[in-house]
Amino acid sequence: MIGEISHFHVIEKIGEGGMGLVYRAHDDRLDRDVAIKVLPDAVSREPDRLRRFQHEARAAGALNHPNILTVYDIGEHEGRPFIVTELLKGDTLHTAIPRKGLPAERAVDLAMQIAAGLAAAHEAGIVHRDLKPSNIFLTRDAVSYTHLRAHET
Repeated sequence: MIGEISHFHVIEKIGEGGMGLVYRAHDDRLDRDVAIKVLPDAVSREPDRLRRFQHEARAAGALNHPNILTVYDIGEHEGRPFIVTELLKGDTLHTAIPRKGLPAERAVDLAMQIAAGLAAAHEAGIVHRDLKPSNIFLTRDAVSYTHLRAHET
């Protein structure tokens, strides 16, 4: 699926998982690159899951925290729901952890950032249902909530 989704020009697929495909796209209205996650057909066919997705996307979109991924938009394209977020640059915690593990100081720093993002989400009534190293994204600025965002050192 390379082409157009609303006013977003899809550039390339950058990820794939149980919750759908993720694309890098360009927002023509605001002239910026974004990430678009297109949810699988199973979500759009199950009203309860779709309703939960929409509720959580709206709640996450209202959050403003350095450790939480910014949600820009939600919509539907060809019958499939999608969510538009900031495009993070960096690596997942899963990829960034060396074989010998992280130094204790670094692990504590990341854990505090993750906890701060989760606390802000919980205060807004959002529960992260799939917290794992591959859903924690390390950027130069912070740890991102789904992906949680942590500072690189």
